[in-house]
Amino acid sequence: MPRRATRRFLPRRTKHRILKGVIYVRASFRNTIVTVTDTRGQAVSWSSAGACGFKGTKRRSPFAAQTAAANVVHTLVNQGLLKEAEVMISGPGPGRETALRAIAKSGIHLSYVRDVTPMPHNGCRPPKRRRV
Repeated sequence: MPRRATRRFLPRRTKHRILKGVIYVRASFRNTIVTVTDTRGQAVSWSSAGACGFKGTKRRSPFAAQTAAANVVHTLVNQGLLKEAEVMISGPGPGRETALRAIAKSGIHLSYVRDVTPMPHNGCRPPKRRRV
């Protein structure tokens, strides 16, 4: 019987150092999702209030948003991957400011902070009034 050649398992994705990245904070009424991408838009790391262990109405709290933001930034700073970042904040949720505060406190240099919440310029026509 022929011997099998042993293969080394290489990591699926090679970790490239990103010195400048983009941090997206999506704060909805129910959850807060924080995603870190490189400058081309490829996701490097993410975290959310639900992934941090908060369930139900605790997910929407500002403390849960702060924990999610600190969690994702802490992993990248410890690996030495992120030095400078731009922050894009989207959504009307209660965790917007606390997530931004947690990112600013982490020691990453923030080049700019932008609010990219989509605002309608009197967009869609509302449904007709209910007659009961």
